[in-house]
Amino acid sequence: MSRPLSDNSISTQCTKENTIMKMRSIFSAAYAALAIAMATPAAAHGVVGETVTPHFQQSIPNIPGKSLIALVVDYTPGGASPSHVHAKSAFIFGYVLSGEIESQVNDGPRRVYRAGESFYETPGSRHPVSRNASKNKPARLLAVFVVDTDDKELTTSVEQVSSSRSKR
Repeated sequence: MSRPLSDNSISTQCTKENTIMKMRSIFSAAYAALAIAMATPAAAHGVVGETVTPHFQQSIPNIPGKSLIALVVDYTPGGASPSHVHAKSAFIFGYVLSGEIESQVNDGPRRVYRAGESFYETPGSRHPVSRNASKNKPARLLAVFVVDTDDKELTTSVEQVSSSRSKR
């Protein structure tokens, strides 16, 4: 014979279920971004050696003011991104879809990540090195940002940052 549930136990059960559902929504969005990134061809972004393609953008309903944005960066053989900084609110998850990516975040060591490997960057990180580690084969990176919804510039070149500081 089971005991009747009290209002507290029902409330606790509902809170746990809501939390699980919210987490599933966030992970589902990230998985959807990954699936889209792997299936969609890239479009030119205008920087030599890299092509950046937006693949997914969604506000996160249970975290007001935050959005999830997924980009795919395609590197030509030997291609690189210019040295840059990320939005101060941006937490970034990087996942190598194919090839090998050499990366350095802030003053940390340079590291080569291979297909299937991942890394993260904390808010406000400086990214002095992000490039294809191969001179012969292309590479592809999925970058998933959790960022303030109002942040429209996800990356700013270090040259732009230096130039704006020198004008002050």
